[in-house]
Amino acid sequence: MVLWSSLKSCLQLSCILKTPKADFRSTTSGGLIIQSISNDIYQNLAVEDWIHDHMNLENRQVLFLWRNSPAVVIGRHQNPWQECNLRLMRQKNIKLARRRSGGGTVYHDLGNINLTFFTARKKYERMENLKLIVKALKALCPQLDVHVTDRYDILLDRQFKISGTAAKLGRTTAYHHCTLLCNADKFVLSSVLKTPYKGIKSNATPSVPASVKNLFEEDPSLTCEMLLDAIAEEYATQHQIDHHITLVNPADETVLPGISNKTKELQAWEWVYGKTPKFSVSTCLNMVYKDSVIDVKVDLDVKHGRIEVCNIDLPEQWLPPALCSKLVNSFTGSKFCPNEITTLATTLLRVCPQDDEMHSRWNLLCENMTRLM
Repeated sequence: MVLWSSLKSCLQLSCILKTPKADFRSTTSGGLIIQSISNDIYQNLAVEDWIHDHMNLENRQVLFLWRNSPAVVIGRHQNPWQECNLRLMRQKNIKLARRRSGGGTVYHDLGNINLTFFTARKKYERMENLKLIVKALKALCPQLDVHVTDRYDILLDRQFKISGTAAKLGRTTAYHHCTLLCNADKFVLSSVLKTPYKGIKSNATPSVPASVKNLFEEDPSLTCEMLLDAIAEEYATQHQIDHHITLVNPADETVLPGISNKTKELQAWEWVYGKTPKFSVSTCLNMVYKDSVIDVKVDLDVKHGRIEVCNIDLPEQWLPPALCSKLVNSFTGSKFCPNEITTLATTLLRVCPQDDEMHSRWNLLCENMTRLM
């Protein structure tokens, strides 16, 4: 069977051959290098799941190479409201994804390379994988000062993080994946990985902040393709296999049966937000209204991404208690999501007294509530 008929021509880059290939599942031993032709974060994470679940890795190692359009990727046990600026991400159309693996939050764009090393669990060696990357970088640019730390990070010039690591260990198989900062937009990276949300209490896994630097800042002549090829070549050399990269289309069900369902699951709200560990929000909204400041105390408990308990404490003369109670009851059980809260508030507004003053106050309160999300 020939894969991906739309990609019939072979492409020679450096000494690495990139081409569609017969079904890679038929290879039962040795090493294999796969590269995604997609830049969609959900599709590429789905390929990781598929390889982990379907390929026999007992006598085989697989390297998966992939790049994404702008996205923030959180670890399996993390809280997105604690980790990133969701409001800014919505404005910039930056996707949010949750990995199957643990670890911290990372920013992806096309200036960032992603590498996933698959093995049998008994052969899992993340330090060896990182040393392989360092060896490839030094072979390409001998002047680079790069080394692996005890925390499994790769540092540039002994202080700047260029690669972070996470892993998933299954019963018989495992994978270790890491990033490599080549030419990522550092301004966007620092902006979206800074949470604006206050008063959150959670047992979710926190990320560890670090100073970062792009490899291209050290050597502007580099390209992502050069780095991908150098790493693939080193991987091929160490595993004594052909310098060949198999191109993978993550949307091809004939090659990856069931991949569409995996992709849908990874982009579903129930996975991305609903898997957030239980957390609480306790804050005070300082609302400016007609030259005065109204202090509103808000306490929320959120479980599975939904508001489980909602308390809003504001002056009685500012909004009648009955209306505030309607708002609280409506929010309870809803998704902790600005779109859903806005829709609920708009629906309730239709049954409120036809009073322009009351409507203005109601809208101001709801607008401030959505800023918590």
